[in-house]
Amino acid sequence: MLNHGLLFQVYGEGAAWQFLGWILVFTCLVLANEIARRTKAGGMLCFVVLPIILTVYFIAIYVSAAAGAEWALNNNTYVHMTSWFHYAKLYAATAGCIGFMMLKYKWGVGKTQWFKAFPFVIVVCSDFESAIRGAQALAETGTSWWLSSEGVWLYGGWWNVLNGLAGIINILCMTGWWGIYSSKKKDDMLWPDMTWMFILAYDVWNFQYTYLNLPTHSWYCGVALLLAPTFAAAFWNKGGWIQNRANTLALWCMFAQVFPLFQDQGKFAVIPRLYADGFMDAATHPTAVDPTAQGVISVLSIVVNVVVFAAIIKRSMKLKKNPYKDEIWKGTKDYEEAMSRAE
Repeated sequence: MLNHGLLFQVYGEGAAWQFLGWILVFTCLVLANEIARRTKAGGMLCFVVLPIILTVYFIAIYVSAAAGAEWALNNNTYVHMTSWFHYAKLYAATAGCIGFMMLKYKWGVGKTQWFKAFPFVIVVCSDFESAIRGAQALAETGTSWWLSSEGVWLYGGWWNVLNGLAGIINILCMTGWWGIYSSKKKDDMLWPDMTWMFILAYDVWNFQYTYLNLPTHSWYCGVALLLAPTFAAAFWNKGGWIQNRANTLALWCMFAQVFPLFQDQGKFAVIPRLYADGFMDAATHPTAVDPTAQGVISVLSIVVNVVVFAAIIKRSMKLKKNPYKDEIWKGTKDYEEAMSRAE
C-alpha cells in the first residue's frame, strides 16, 4: 500500500476503527433496506413518518437559528450540513422511495402505465443534481483548492469534466423504461432490464462523483452506501436494485443529516489520499495534494460507461429494438432471474 493508501488513508492505529465504521454502516444499510422493503408498515415508517418528523426538526433548527437560539446555532446539522445538495438528495431519494411503493403496491397512479416511467425520471433528476454540484465545484476551483460551504477543501480539475460526461452517458444506459413490475410477494418493485451492466456503470460513476465532490464522506457514501444495494440485488433481490438504492440512499441521508460528525470527526472519519498533508482541516489551506486517484477513477468511470453504452447500442441494433421503449436484455441470465420473481 502506498504512503497515503491506494484510495483512502486507512492504515495505522486507527484503521481498525475505520473498518469497523464501514462494516457498521454497510450492515445497518442492508438491514434497514430489508425492514423498508418487506412490508407496507416498514416502508411507511421509513419514508413517510420518519421524513415528516425530520422535516419538523429541520424547520425548528433553522427558525430557531434565525431567532438567535444558541442550541440551533450550535446544532451539528446547522453547522455542518448547510449545502442545498444534501437536502435535495434526501427529499429526492425519499420521493423516489414513495413512488416505488406506489408502483409496487399499485397505489393511485401506481396502477397506470404512464407512471412506470417514474423510476427513470427520478434517477435522471438525481444524476443531474450530482452533475450540477460537480460543475459548481469545477467552476469554483478550476484546478485548485476550494473551501466548500461545509468546510471541506475540494480540488477541481479535468476529472470533474469526465464525471459530468460519464453521468450523462450513464443516463443513456438505462433501458426498458416501461418494464416495471411488482414482485409476487409484493416486497419489491422490479426493473428487470436494469441488469448488472448498468449497476456496474452506475456504481463506478457514482463512486467517482462522491470521491471528487464529497471526499471526506466517500468512504461511507461512496463505498458502503453503493455496495449495500448491490449486495442485496446480487444475492437475494434480483431486479430490485433501483429500489434498494433509493431506500438505502434516503435512509443514509437522514442519518448523515442528523449525525454528520460520525463521518466528519473522530475515530470513524476517513479521508482520501487527495489530502497529501495527512489531514483535512477547514481552517488550514492544504499545502500538498495527490489527485492521482481522482484522475484514475475518472478515466475508469468514463471507459466503463462508454463500454456499457456501446453494448446497449450493439444489442439494440441486433434485435432491431428501441432500447428505451423496449426491454432489450430479455433472454439474459439477470433479466430472466428478475422476471421469475415478477407477478
